[in-house]
Amino acid sequence: MANADTHATPPKTPSSGPDPILLTLFANRFMSVAEAMGRSLQQTSISTNIKERLDFSCALFAPDGDLVANAPFIPIHLGSMSFAVKYQMRLHGKTLKEGDVLMTNSPHAGGSHLPDITIITPVFDSNTNEIIFFTASRGHHADIGGILPGSMPPTSVNIFEEGANIESFKIVDGGVFDRKGLVEYMIEKPSQYPGSSGCRNLRDVESDLKAQIAANHKGVQLIHQIIEDYGLQTVQEYMYHIRANAEMSVRNLLKDVAKRAGSNILTAVDYLDDGSPINLKVEINETAGSAVLDFAGTGCEVRGNLNSPISVVHSAVIYCMRAMLDIDIPLNAGCLVPLDIRIPPKSLLSPSRTAAVCGGNVLTSQRIVDVVLKAFHACAASQGCTNNLTFGTGGKDKDGASVAGWGYYETIAGGSGAGPGWHGTDGVHTHITNTRIGDVEILERRYPVMVHRFGLRHGSAGLGKWHGGEGVVRDLEFLEPMQVSILSERRTRQPYGMEGGGPGAMGRNTWIKQPRREDGDLDAEGNRTTREINIGGKATVYMGKGDKLVIETPGGGAWGVDENARHGKKEAPEHARAWEPRGSFAERAAAQAAF
Repeated sequence: MANADTHATPPKTPSSGPDPILLTLFANRFMSVAEAMGRSLQQTSISTNIKERLDFSCALFAPDGDLVANAPFIPIHLGSMSFAVKYQMRLHGKTLKEGDVLMTNSPHAGGSHLPDITIITPVFDSNTNEIIFFTASRGHHADIGGILPGSMPPTSVNIFEEGANIESFKIVDGGVFDRKGLVEYMIEKPSQYPGSSGCRNLRDVESDLKAQIAANHKGVQLIHQIIEDYGLQTVQEYMYHIRANAEMSVRNLLKDVAKRAGSNILTAVDYLDDGSPINLKVEINETAGSAVLDFAGTGCEVRGNLNSPISVVHSAVIYCMRAMLDIDIPLNAGCLVPLDIRIPPKSLLSPSRTAAVCGGNVLTSQRIVDVVLKAFHACAASQGCTNNLTFGTGGKDKDGASVAGWGYYETIAGGSGAGPGWHGTDGVHTHITNTRIGDVEILERRYPVMVHRFGLRHGSAGLGKWHGGEGVVRDLEFLEPMQVSILSERRTRQPYGMEGGGPGAMGRNTWIKQPRREDGDLDAEGNRTTREINIGGKATVYMGKGDKLVIETPGGGAWGVDENARHGKKEAPEHARAWEPRGSFAERAAAQAAF
């Protein structure tokens, strides 16, 4: 990024080494800013997605747009938000002023998928009026329009079917909130496309966007406090020291990997359920501690929505690098400095501007992580999915007029992969997502849904010396007619094991359809019968009252040969661990106890 795109020229990293105590102190101070932003966002939001599921991220960025520090939020957000900040800097140049706040979600502008809306706030030096930092937050909003409630249509074939696509919008201009512009972007523009609706619940979306704006402002205040304590020069010097420390850590990791592997060439390939390959060749320069990650051989852009924006690919790679480091450092832009990521044009990892991408962010990203970790021989495959469930009402009536409604979205856990020395984990959101599922009590209270079963899917884990994690079963009954969609992977290909370990079980989505006379659901004697229908990995179904959807998520792959199986014995994996209270109420109680 050229300095002309910023208000302030980044200071050069001093030649003298950093004080190790101050380095740790500033790393934690910067992370604490992001953590405080996150607490503010959770406390002031109203949607289930942000308040209960914690599907949001907050981070701090340098004046050149590079990621400085973040709290442990959503990895898929954190690596790509830097692309969004830099895009807005190129677009607006030096026209930004105090009191401006930008909003964007376009994959072309550094976004992930359209429901993830990014709010960016520049931080100005009170003396020179130059930009010295950026604060940013990204949250997944339950509905932003498109062809289906929840804005995650399993069958979308272009970006316009997935909802509002906002390249850049100054949601706050000089301290004034632009609600008229928000209505235009969220309701009027997306509803112009055939079959698409505008945002079905603007009240909730607007409230959560204001919560993001407030969280960013909280970060601005805390940054100014740090500068007041230490001075701008020292703060920015240690900002770049932290980045240099992350860079050196990744260089040492690459050298160690090449030494252990006995080769500087690593390769891996895995496939999406539709057969599209994701191919990776890693070439390590052991002397410099750098690497080229070349995705040549990856499949072409797909007609569906499993295309993954370039920013998401970088997010997956930076996550893998940070996950393989055995030291405690903030995830930041320094992790990418030693890496040359090469993505073939016109591939599903570099799609066209109008390609559908809502599944690429949540599904293809998981497969990219599996491929990178497979190449580095780090662990077996995890469930490779986030099992995206959306349901709701609203859209357009027979005359094409928009009808108010609502949309709900959740992701569902599965099994994680085992590694050399550890078992996989049961029923966990794996790798790139790090979200949680909403509490059953809250779901049933807010929506016309009953959860009949939510527990581990026994027998789904891969068996080996170190076994994989179990998937889960989620059985929901719909108490009113509504549109229900599932967007999932690993329904035709098992999560692989490594070093002789067995694969995890594939997932399955089953519609339990109640008998309806108009559908001809009769047996040989003329009695109406319940039907069980496998709807596949990606489907939209109009559920009637009393219909159920049973989602069985994939297990994780195992690591190493199972000696019992080798001798004709087969024992189910045992997961002995103490019970821990979980859920939003337990989290709230723990937070109150911390104060």
